[in-house]
Amino acid sequence: MNETLIIVPTDNERDNLPRMLEKLLSLPAKVDVLVVDDNSPDGTGKIADEFAAKNSQIHVLHRTEKNGLGRAYIAGFKWALEKNYEFIFEMDCDFSHDPDEIPNFLKAAQKNDLVLGSRYTGGVRVLNWPLKRLLLSRCAGIYVWIITGMPFTDPTGGYKCFRRQALQAIELDAVKSNGYSFQIEMTHRLWREGFNVAEVPITFTDRVNGTSKLSRDIVMEAFWMVWWLLIQNQFRRTPRPRS
Repeated sequence: MNETLIIVPTDNERDNLPRMLEKLLSLPAKVDVLVVDDNSPDGTGKIADEFAAKNSQIHVLHRTEKNGLGRAYIAGFKWALEKNYEFIFEMDCDFSHDPDEIPNFLKAAQKNDLVLGSRYTGGVRVLNWPLKRLLLSRCAGIYVWIITGMPFTDPTGGYKCFRRQALQAIELDAVKSNGYSFQIEMTHRLWREGFNVAEVPITFTDRVNGTSKLSRDIVMEAFWMVWWLLIQNQFRRTPRPRS
């Protein structure tokens, strides 16, 4: 078993998953992979099982309920903690997150509890997104900063690396959100408790195969979630003193 686990949630990703698994296994940084499949009708779960049968670095977690990305990651986090992984990644399966960035995350994680991949540190590095989607993402980041005080350029991003001790500090069953707001909430729970959070620059490329899961409900959930986080932090816009 390696000390790094990449959690890859899948929902109808049969065109992307084989290429992603092959790429992850070819990285110079040795990693294990956990595919968390939400009962994909297109057979993604079966493909994941076939890869797992041939390679001990690949694992599969089948979920029968389709209850959101956040719940898929929570299931993956619990599995990772049970197996004693030290570095635990969130990563999309559609190649919008470049697997070649993983060594940069791991380098930053040596001194930080959570490493966020940022599309906007030192400039905008987003390819093939329509202007409307780009503006939504940037405005969301500014909105999160104004309400919560979190000083990160890309709080809604889904490319992250957690240290084991950071995930252990979060009551995972108490995490309420699912979409964009799941990413915001997980970061806020650690930041407000004084954990070290760093950003590393990444280049984000919009998916070629499959369809985006973004919806109006996901956007509205994120809009209201930040206020709940502010209340949870007792209206502080700074971290609490670390005990």
